[in-house]
Amino acid sequence: MDLTLLGTKGKKASYELAKAAGQDKNDALAKIAEGLIKDIPRILEANQKDVEKAKANNISSALLDRLILNENRIHQISDSLVALIALPDPVGEVLEMKERPNGLRIGKQRVPIGVIGMIYESRPNVTADAAGLCIKSGNAVILRGGSDAIHSNIAIVRSIRNSLKQSKLPEDCVQIIEDTSREIVREFMKLNRYVDILIPRGGAGLIKSVIENATIPVIETGTGNCHVYVDSSANLEMALNIIVNAKTQRPGVCNAAETLLVSEDRAEDFLPMAKKALIAKKVQLRCCEKSYEMLKGDPLVVQATEEDWETEFLDYILAVKIVKDVDEAIEHINRYGTMHSEAIVTESYTNANKFLKEVDAAAVYVNASTRFTDGGEFGFGAEIGISTQKLHARGPMGLAELTTIKYIIYGNGQVR
Repeated sequence: MDLTLLGTKGKKASYELAKAAGQDKNDALAKIAEGLIKDIPRILEANQKDVEKAKANNISSALLDRLILNENRIHQISDSLVALIALPDPVGEVLEMKERPNGLRIGKQRVPIGVIGMIYESRPNVTADAAGLCIKSGNAVILRGGSDAIHSNIAIVRSIRNSLKQSKLPEDCVQIIEDTSREIVREFMKLNRYVDILIPRGGAGLIKSVIENATIPVIETGTGNCHVYVDSSANLEMALNIIVNAKTQRPGVCNAAETLLVSEDRAEDFLPMAKKALIAKKVQLRCCEKSYEMLKGDPLVVQATEEDWETEFLDYILAVKIVKDVDEAIEHINRYGTMHSEAIVTESYTNANKFLKEVDAAAVYVNASTRFTDGGEFGFGAEIGISTQKLHARGPMGLAELTTIKYIIYGNGQVR
């Protein structure tokens, strides 16, 4: 596969897309949304090939769930594109305008980044979400999904490109790398002549590889070792609902909880409740010494290792630790967390504010599940990824995060 050709086409398309009218971008998104619905049979046929291969490879049920498409899920993907149409177009927005003493008026304006490179795993919905967000924000995108969802991704991109042919936008504003070899990925990560930003989305191994090998600027996303801390003043019924939801609603996604921390003065009351509810959902509990002594007696209750505190399980597994207080909980989170999403369940205003202020993460919750860290839930329509870094973008990355700044300067003959 000639990546230079893809890069050249992507760069050319990005210039055309950057000057496209907002209505033309919205019309293209509407056509893409309609096209995906029309192409449901072809997309599901392709997805079935990926699912059969995944089952033959004995992947976990949680990861299989990330891969599976059905009519309802494709309708949801289409709906997320339609939701983007209703959102304000960030391109061209003037953020500020100041006049200097010499009469120059200097402003900041949002402009597209250019060509976005996406390297991602498993979830085929990412293909459509990334394409839609990039189109709306005026960026071309080159997609490289994993081998586990390659048939699904190719089918979705073909549908998108067929719809783009019927729009005023260039077809090459969305391209996919069909070669899933590691050699091609390594070549793609060094395509900085054509690609402006690289966004990896997937497991810790993928993200680490991209950060260490790319010559293109990287926005780090995805890895979610997320915690729920049950404070000394917590409403225990609320805490139970939150941890069950955060762990079991979709355990294979990055905003699912991986560790439960419980204040020592509520452990005897809360942990037996949590054990009963979580084991009913077939969740294995990997417990610290104190919590193991309290909960042992069931095959799903085992002793934790040091490695468990830093692991993103993406499965029906939950690490459990009793901590002294909110300070020890914060210390544990800042040591082992991945700066993604962290939650405290508390009735204490003081402890809530302390947690919000001192926990180092992109999203910090008081009395709510970590599962809400999502572009749709935040009102962005979708997200291209959840940034866990601190430069340019942090948290769910919507339209605004896919733009950069251009200074625009108005004068009337000034010279220096």
